[in-house]
Amino acid sequence: MNKKDFKRSLFPYIFLLIFILACLVLFKTFNSKVNELSYDEFMKNLNGGKITELTITPKVRTKTYELVGKLDEYKENESFILYLPYSDEFVSKIIESKDNETTFDLTVKTDPEASSWLEILVDVVPIVILAGVTIWIFTRQLGSGNKSMDFGKSRAKLVEESRATFKDVAGLTEEKEEVQELIDFLKNPKKFTSMGARIPKGVLLVGPPGTGKTLLARAVAGEAKVPFYYISGSDFVELFVGIGASRVRDMFKQAKMNAPCLIFIDEIDAVGRQRGTGLGGGHDEREQTLNQLLTEMDGFGANEGIIIIAATNRPDVLDPALLRPGRFDRQITVSLPDKNSRIEILKVHAKNKVLDKGITLEYLAKRTPGFSGADLENLLNEAALLAVRRNKKAITMSEIDEATDRVLMGPAKITKKYTDKEKKLVAYHEAGHAVMGLKLDGANEVQKITIIPRGHAGGYTMMTPKEEAFNYTKKELLESICGLLGGRVAEEITFNEITTGAHDDFKKATKIARSMVTEYGMSNLGPMMLEEPDGNTFLGRDYTKNRNISDTVAHEIDEEMRSIINSCYEKTKKIITENKSLLALIANTLLEEETITKEEIDYLVEHKHLPKDEVKEDDSADNQIEDKEKTKDKKKTSKKEDTDK
Repeated sequence: MNKKDFKRSLFPYIFLLIFILACLVLFKTFNSKVNELSYDEFMKNLNGGKITELTITPKVRTKTYELVGKLDEYKENESFILYLPYSDEFVSKIIESKDNETTFDLTVKTDPEASSWLEILVDVVPIVILAGVTIWIFTRQLGSGNKSMDFGKSRAKLVEESRATFKDVAGLTEEKEEVQELIDFLKNPKKFTSMGARIPKGVLLVGPPGTGKTLLARAVAGEAKVPFYYISGSDFVELFVGIGASRVRDMFKQAKMNAPCLIFIDEIDAVGRQRGTGLGGGHDEREQTLNQLLTEMDGFGANEGIIIIAATNRPDVLDPALLRPGRFDRQITVSLPDKNSRIEILKVHAKNKVLDKGITLEYLAKRTPGFSGADLENLLNEAALLAVRRNKKAITMSEIDEATDRVLMGPAKITKKYTDKEKKLVAYHEAGHAVMGLKLDGANEVQKITIIPRGHAGGYTMMTPKEEAFNYTKKELLESICGLLGGRVAEEITFNEITTGAHDDFKKATKIARSMVTEYGMSNLGPMMLEEPDGNTFLGRDYTKNRNISDTVAHEIDEEMRSIINSCYEKTKKIITENKSLLALIANTLLEEETITKEEIDYLVEHKHLPKDEVKEDDSADNQIEDKEKTKDKKKTSKKEDTDK
């Protein structure tokens, strides 16, 4: 804790102590009773011996004596007060009366200066302290109130100079080339204006989560060496209508003062969704904010030297006015990395990792299709954590496999125990997927099979495409469906029984079959787009949706889907029946080992058994030397015996 935080932490306690003392003083003041006596009443009580305590204090400023005391009939909190002219005659009379007639406690303060300073300390200082504390409290409250009421100020954070560069952005080769023009413009705008070219005012980065959109925007600012404002789309929207629009105006006002600069709006779909859509109408605050953003980007005013970069993974819900030329002129798709890009990303994230010599980044990239940059970073981090947990000096393939399973399916549920029947069912189910992957060229390639429960799955088969492609043939799609149905068919053929374990396989197979019929034109209904991907009503889509097909065509779609699934099921059944021995071999191996990898599967298919562990055979280098010496001795003795014979 630094000194400022320490002082701030003491302020509440100091204020509480002062408040308690003030309350005690006020309580004593208001709870005490003071009676004002006249001179005659005082002398009467003095001569009558009723006074028990008396204090005489000289008042220099008023030239009087203050007499404070108590009578015998007073209560504990009751007293009297009396002011007499500043004369020694009165004091001498009181002293003579005390000596001659009565006995009471008398205190006479003879130093006028001391009494005046004491008066100041007692009367003035507490008032000054209370006034100061009150002013300090109100000042702080007003200051915090100003901050809390300062809704209209922009919440965009300014980075004077971004440290990220294109070296930090692995892969994304084409994307970096697209934004290179922005960097050139920010560095030398005259080169473009002299040619009459207009640089895009806004660039929209579109892509799945974790692909590096934010990092790319920071790298653009770092390469151009210009100020960089960044804000989330949700920071514009507030409870009060008009606050978001005010923040947009203030953000552009600040950006103009620091031009040339970049403004990065992350998750712009939070404020840029289509207007007038969705259940129950639009949101006035969000729509006003969007209108102000549209005006600032391309309205009557000119925003020279300001380039806006926005990111979203939902471009389909954005308002068309936001995407027109003059606003977001250019869209850059930041897609999932391919194999070569994954190698580059792994090189960046593996710089500070200690990898085993047997691990190559090319092999890891091949095993991780569909992984984003964030997924790959998380994969290596999980593997490093596992290596530390297992007290290893380097990350081995075992930690990579376990980390991959954790990222995809979650941690293994080791404590969850199968019955022998369940374990056998799961083993044959997963073996069915493996057989179809081995026997069909178009099916996905089996990378790993396990019957250890993870997440909601009792076991799973990790299958990846044999080659990454943009387009798939009808044969490949049909064989992918066959691969998904392999688990159910294996259960049915082996046990004459079916389980609920194939529900996720059916979900994926049905989705492929429906897309083949309604989107890809791969059925008897012909090359027609019969359906579009459904949009969520609450994510910026109209509540009512026009239906472009009749009931008859909808029935034909269902029939075509059923025909595709049934034909694939029969084909799968035929392949599994012809390869029962392979199915049983893989299933029995799974029952023993619980997890087998692609290399082990290939060896198993060729040799009908798994490779033996070299350590178990040879045990250690010392044992190998001892065994060799023993064999030499045996050979020598056998030769001697032969010569003797």
